[in-house]
Amino acid sequence: MSTTIALVDDDRNILTSVSMVLEGEGYAVRTYNDGATALTAFEKSMPDLAVLDVKMPRMDGMELLRQLRTRSDLPVIFLTSKDEEIDELIGLRMGADDYVRKPFSQRLLVERIRTILRRRENAAKDPEKTESNCMVRGSLSMDPLRHAVTWKAQQITLTVTEFLILQALAQRPGFVKSRDQLLDVAYDDQVYVDDRTIDSHIKRIRKKFKVYDPDFASIETLYGIGYRYNEA
Repeated sequence: MSTTIALVDDDRNILTSVSMVLEGEGYAVRTYNDGATALTAFEKSMPDLAVLDVKMPRMDGMELLRQLRTRSDLPVIFLTSKDEEIDELIGLRMGADDYVRKPFSQRLLVERIRTILRRRENAAKDPEKTESNCMVRGSLSMDPLRHAVTWKAQQITLTVTEFLILQALAQRPGFVKSRDQLLDVAYDDQVYVDDRTIDSHIKRIRKKFKVYDPDFASIETLYGIGYRYNEA
């Protein structure tokens, strides 16, 4: 089956041109011109990845992402304008995996999509070794094959990027990882992402864990150095 990409944007030219490029790459593409219509469609059939414009009628990209994160870890890429840096930061904190600024190279967008899908696929490699792929660190359990995370037996829903960052930290408890090291884990070498993006993802991870455990403090910030996972 073809990988399905959802494009949600009120600009018909973008929907048409990007659809043609993605279909040429072998993806199945669904298009929507507002967030409300997309959300209704997603409730019936979830795509493999969604590309969302921030500014749209009826329901904008931020609200659509907020709604999605209550029920799904669907990979999401935001399309933002050059003057919407604050939207990029808010979007990442809400759980977006990446963003691309308008006007954008369609080839760049394709590469960002490939990168996120490849990361998700790599996280679930080697089904013959499901048990050995599971990682337990104190109250934390991570299963890459099932993209499953639990904390004190509570299921935590993480995006692909959040999962990879937490996994990198938890693999060696007590050891510090710099932002650059975490970027190498979470993003493709050919994709430039500001290192402060990691801070936004860490805040989002902490927030998700604190919903179930207000005292969660296993991810430690070492200012000017990076982050460290401490077993609990």
